[in-house]
Amino acid sequence: MERRELLRLLATAGALPLLPALARATSGADDWQTEFEAAGTPWKSGFATPPGDLPLTRAKVRGRFPDAVAGTLFRNGPAGHDLGGERYRHWFDGDGMVHRFTIEGSDVRHQGRYVATPKRTAEVRAGRRLAEGFGTMPPGAEPPTSPDSINVANINVLPMQGEVLALWEGGSATRLDARTLETLGVKTWRPDFAGMPFSAHPRVDPDGTVWNFGVSAGQSMLALYEIAPDGALRRASATPVADLPMIHDFAVTERHLVFLMPPLVYDGKRKEAGASFLDAHVWRPELGMRVMVVDKKDWDRRQLLTLPAGFLFHAGNAWEEDTPGGTLIHIDYMRSDNPDPVFTSNREVMRGRWVKRADPHLTVATLNLRTGRASQNALALDAEFPRIDPRRVGLRHRHLIHATQGMPDRPGFAAVARTNVETGRSQRYTYGRQAIVEEHIFVPDGAKPGWVLGTVLDFGQQKTLLSCFAADQLAAGPVAQATLPYTLPLGLHGAFVPA
Repeated sequence: MERRELLRLLATAGALPLLPALARATSGADDWQTEFEAAGTPWKSGFATPPGDLPLTRAKVRGRFPDAVAGTLFRNGPAGHDLGGERYRHWFDGDGMVHRFTIEGSDVRHQGRYVATPKRTAEVRAGRRLAEGFGTMPPGAEPPTSPDSINVANINVLPMQGEVLALWEGGSATRLDARTLETLGVKTWRPDFAGMPFSAHPRVDPDGTVWNFGVSAGQSMLALYEIAPDGALRRASATPVADLPMIHDFAVTERHLVFLMPPLVYDGKRKEAGASFLDAHVWRPELGMRVMVVDKKDWDRRQLLTLPAGFLFHAGNAWEEDTPGGTLIHIDYMRSDNPDPVFTSNREVMRGRWVKRADPHLTVATLNLRTGRASQNALALDAEFPRIDPRRVGLRHRHLIHATQGMPDRPGFAAVARTNVETGRSQRYTYGRQAIVEEHIFVPDGAKPGWVLGTVLDFGQQKTLLSCFAADQLAAGPVAQATLPYTLPLGLHGAFVPA
């Protein structure tokens, strides 16, 4: 099909807001790799491609990491952004690289390895891109033979039974050796679920039970998983959901699974016309933000509620209470008015450019399961990458750890914050204008306030830092900080495993 005809058809279908990005993605006129290399933006090192695995390296440590933080921090994110002189057109497309920070007092060591998925292995051997990405359709891309043929394993990790699972959105989890980060192969939970999407945001109950989901956009199917603390699959099921949207995250309570479903809906006709997976989605605000609540014990028992239309990547936590007026579920999430950043900002960074869009805000919603009514309150606080005390997953919580302080002239956030979701009170530590904050996590310390642990790209120094804060004294700054002699690609999510 002629490119002009493709764009005309998409315009007729209502794709006008997406056309500039799609036009660039389908055009061979722009040399994104050359533009990226020529860009003078110092933060672009966060989107550069390491030429290979990163060997074990000792960091320079200031202070001492507390005993409760002795252990291993695993992190994952897109890293392989270019190959054979061709650059991906979206940040989320890059091949995954898992990082391992081993922490023991004043000794911190780092190691990073690409996840050797079948896709990456075949493409490195060929010296060029062979498969489509989330937001890129490389020239001559081969049709996927299965979800795992395009799996980049680049979003999150799930430590489990001595291994680490590298997680993506649209395919299987990938098994890694927790000590060496060697890729061991895909994780198949059950033969009939081979290749079924296993999402990048599983939720782990305080008793160790793992809940997860997967979205099969082409079939409009939602998969659900329940996994025992020992790693054995208890249940898995898949069911159709009408107008199934792009769902990145969910939440759990003691009795329910909670899905916030933004009205960014997959359109198979656009995919058939040659659009990338991202560009095959349509923004349909008339649907509102549908909320699907699923009974943990009986997955056939579901309830739909509606919030005003909005977009999200991440939820913080959810909890429920029984009141005279009915069962209430409270859930906090990072709400945006629309999905513009995923179509623009997260694309343009691949050129070394920054196009500012509105940052998401911390929003607390309340769902009344008796009346079917839903309401929400947006706090005057920009926020992303929410994390809580893992002992409070699905239970009443008050404090949320998150990134904040979006900057107008470059990607990401400049500060990490600890916010009381009930009062709105927040304290923060600002790393500075030459820093891009990555996800920070909460590390428990018995009955003590605990610790906050996370990484940041300091593009002024061109180094990546690992910092540890006292959770109740975040604004006082790090009690310990490790500095690597290099920068790491900006990543997404991680998990801590105590020694």
